[in-house]
Formats: sequence, structure tokens, C-alpha cells
Amino acid sequence: QVSLVESGGGLVQAGGSLRLSCAASERTFSSYHMGWFRQAPGKEREFVAAINWSGGSTNYADSVKGRFTISRDNAKNTLYLQMNSLKLEDTAVYYCAAQGLIASVYDYWGQGIQVTVSS
Repeated sequence: QVSLVESGGGLVQAGGSLRLSCAASERTFSSYHMGWFRQAPGKEREFVAAINWSGGSTNYADSVKGRFTISRDNAKNTLYLQMNSLKLEDTAVYYCAAQGLIASVYDYWGQGIQVTVSS
């Protein structure tokens, strides 16, 4: 069982930056691929970014490519999402998630954290 806790959300003006963190309870954090997802009001949850267990491979949704950067520090059991050039449409609850190395789905989810971008 992996417990995930997001932090770093809040209110920011359009064009600004935020960095989200996701702290994992599991000492074998490096045994999981990790991802960020978000859900805006009235919309379905959508994929934002993913990173493999070592940090050597990343993947992004087209909507955030070039603006967001996913990274991880396995020594600190922490996942990050650096968000730059934020847009109004980035407003959502952001979730981190963990996927076992042989799993096909994300098995563990954080509680989510609000990011609000204002004009």
C-alpha cells in the first residue's frame, strides 16, 4: 500500500508558476512509475504527465507540453510537477498516482490538491 500526499497548490495569476510535490510513504518509491492527473469542474479526470521508475523517461499531455515538467527524487520519495506559464484552463484539482512496474493501471492515488489560475 502506497500513501501519496500532494502539496504546493494554491492560487496563482495567469502566466505564473507553481511547483506541486507528492510525498510517498513507500520506501520502495523507485518501484513505481508515477503520474500527474487533473480534474476540472464538470470535466473528467485527465492525464497530465508521467515519469518512469528511474526518471529516465517522461510523457506529457499535449496541452501542457513545453510548460510543465515532471520529475522525481527517489532518495526523498517525492514526485514533482513544475508548472510554468499557467493558463486559466489549468485550473483543476491535481492528483498524483503510482503504478506498479508490472501493473497496467495506476493503483494508488493521492487526495488531490487545488490549483486555481486567475486572470
